[in-house]
Amino acid sequence: MVEPGVTVKNVDQNPLGPKKLNRLTAFMANKKKLSLNVFAWLFLLPYLLFYVWFMLFPITKGFIVSLHEWTIGNDRTFIGLGNYQMMFKDAFFWEALGNTVFFVVISTPTLVVTGIILALIVNSRLRGTTFLRSSFFLPHILSISVISSIWVFVLQPYTGFLNSILHKLGVSEEIFWLDSTNLAWVSILMATIWWTVGFNMVLFLAGLQEIPDDYYEAARIDGANSWHCFLYITLPSLKGVILLVVVLQSIASFKLFGQSYLMTNGGPGTSTRTLVQYIYETGFISNQMGLASAMSYILFLVMIVFAVIQFKFLSKKE
Repeated sequence: MVEPGVTVKNVDQNPLGPKKLNRLTAFMANKKKLSLNVFAWLFLLPYLLFYVWFMLFPITKGFIVSLHEWTIGNDRTFIGLGNYQMMFKDAFFWEALGNTVFFVVISTPTLVVTGIILALIVNSRLRGTTFLRSSFFLPHILSISVISSIWVFVLQPYTGFLNSILHKLGVSEEIFWLDSTNLAWVSILMATIWWTVGFNMVLFLAGLQEIPDDYYEAARIDGANSWHCFLYITLPSLKGVILLVVVLQSIASFKLFGQSYLMTNGGPGTSTRTLVQYIYETGFISNQMGLASAMSYILFLVMIVFAVIQFKFLSKKE
């Protein structure tokens, strides 16, 4: 109870006033947010410097070079879109681009399906799965020169490991794996699978281990078999991982160079010469750096188009 003559001050009153108080609160909140943003950008700054210097600057510089006629050691001459016109009239460019797209088409599905199969094997409760994981992933840490040397030894005629196995199985005909166009592509594909499928397996394995076991238990209670579980639980749950692997594998296949260059040197003839190899030969053997830069930008655009198409068709929500 309040005594007579004593006034009670409203607790909601503030000497600053409600408007000034709201402004002060908003200022302090913005100041705190700004300080957090500054610290975040300071932590990102080293990466951004590397990204600008080693990614954005070379991309911009390469486009500038593609607009010039330039050989190493000489001055550059601006020719506008002359290199692009010359490139589109070059039959070898279209052949190399066709070979690259062909390899992307045959390698991407094969590597995705093989990666899923290997991930299912190593994710099972069978004995020795730890050893299998290491064995499947081990080739991925080797360099492309080592991988190519191993497969040239395996595929060489008469004394090659693969032909020796086939002879013992009753195949009398000598197979020249690297001297036939179709078999050369098969050889490059086998080497690529052995080298890179372990990485895809790890990605799919991570996706498999994220699927709750409750889904499978509920499906088995309802009478679903292993195929139904795979078709209606595993594949839909791996949709995001499949999209990631397909995009990464397509980009890697577009950049095919080491296997074809070291195993077949683009042969027989030019039947396995990829666009990256043709860019290398144009730039560093023919010394036409401007034309090579133009080809690189066309390859970059083709890869973007493929990636956009894959995201559009594989990321649809049902």
